[in-house]
Amino acid sequence: MSPGGCACVAIENGDAEASGNCKSGDSYCEHCGCGCGSGSADYSSLPAFSCSSYSLWLDSARLRESGKFWRILVASAKGFTIGAGLKGGLSLFSILAGLKRRKALASLGKKGVITNRDAISMALKETLRYGLFLGTFAGTFVSIDEIIGNLAGHRRTARWRALSAGALAGPSMLLTGLNTQHKTLAIYIFMRAAVLAARCGIKSKRFGHICKPLTWSYGDIFLMCLSSSQILSAYVLKQDSLPPSFSSFLNIHGGKDTVILEGLKSFVSGMPSSNKFKAIEKYYRAMGADVKLDLQMKTPCTIIHGNQSCGGHVLNFLIQGYKRALPVYLPVYLVPALIVHREGLMNRPYEILARGLLGTARSSLFLSVYCSSAWMWTCLTARTFKKINIPLVALATFLAGLALAIEKKSRRIEISLYCLARGIESFFSCMTDLGYLPQSLNFKRADVIIFSISTAIIMHCYAQEREVFRSKYLNVLDWVFGVPPPPPCDETPSCKNCKQH
Repeated sequence: MSPGGCACVAIENGDAEASGNCKSGDSYCEHCGCGCGSGSADYSSLPAFSCSSYSLWLDSARLRESGKFWRILVASAKGFTIGAGLKGGLSLFSILAGLKRRKALASLGKKGVITNRDAISMALKETLRYGLFLGTFAGTFVSIDEIIGNLAGHRRTARWRALSAGALAGPSMLLTGLNTQHKTLAIYIFMRAAVLAARCGIKSKRFGHICKPLTWSYGDIFLMCLSSSQILSAYVLKQDSLPPSFSSFLNIHGGKDTVILEGLKSFVSGMPSSNKFKAIEKYYRAMGADVKLDLQMKTPCTIIHGNQSCGGHVLNFLIQGYKRALPVYLPVYLVPALIVHREGLMNRPYEILARGLLGTARSSLFLSVYCSSAWMWTCLTARTFKKINIPLVALATFLAGLALAIEKKSRRIEISLYCLARGIESFFSCMTDLGYLPQSLNFKRADVIIFSISTAIIMHCYAQEREVFRSKYLNVLDWVFGVPPPPPCDETPSCKNCKQH
């Protein structure tokens, strides 16, 4: 290089004369990368600001690119952690809960019993699948979000970028298994998306008056009543319309043997079977009660609780149901307390544990009242109308949903949406079996389509309508996705804002 230095340095230092000292041999400037020829620099290739500023801009651009790549990796890792943690925790409780039952069945020499080793192997596979599912979903969303933002600009695409990224990330559900249906999960996520959309509508000037009925304080209880009408009716009349795991849960907390349920089903359907009635009588004799059933009887009370009075049965069922519910809710409250409130447990352990135990007691009371009131309303409805049929069972189980009022407000919507998803799945399954829905509507992977639509809505609300989220959900989403705010400019050297700064 010439003693006078390159043209760009001279310009930066304000030395116009030295800027012309570039010799013919100095054909390349190591600062700005521009060529020099015939003693003059080609300034047309220089940016509108100094070379040192341009170098800083390049460094910051590289830093931003590496930051975006790091964001994708971190989101994928965090998504995997959440998916594997949730599924792994549920699988662990399932394994521990089934240890005693599997051991008893194995001792009886029954064939087809899943061993503990097989159960652990299946749990590990499911944990890995769900980890990959959520990890891929998070990574795909962030990748598409960054790609669209880089290609078309963050500000210009802000209104629809998250919507598109959420929809395109939805098919990652297929990683849980190509032949594994997740209709309940998809419907539940869709319900969550509908709630967010409704909140957006409520605060909208255009749609606020339309969505005003959705602000009803007891709407969650009404949804629970609707869900209960379908779920509990299906529990008695058509259990195969319910997911196996949920059906098993109802069989445990419903507190009735399959013999009683089969006899009740035939009676409610108007086709009482003498063979099923004899099986019920045999069951009660084994329990120490001499029960006689008549094919001409009008109410199902004797089928449900034998010679016991309706009131006595409800009280006894409530106590037994509470004992069954406690093991369900203890981990629901105490495990999150150990994970989320680790520091709080060190500083104020009694307060946090007391809140966990109080929540356990309250939720256990809800579940026991819910199940016992279902039988109570069934007996009361039958005695009131002097008969029982499918519509009256639907009415009785509808009223059982009122038990949700026992739960605290923040949990009501969660429970009602979960049950609503189960109820919708059961309802459409029943309609399909009855031939009311054409087969053309029975898509093979409708769950993936519904899930993708739902995640598109949720992620759009997350990016554009963040105030409609509860803080705990928003914190989790921020932790996983870390969606950055729109940049202040279009991030190019020619940007006017960059020139000014």
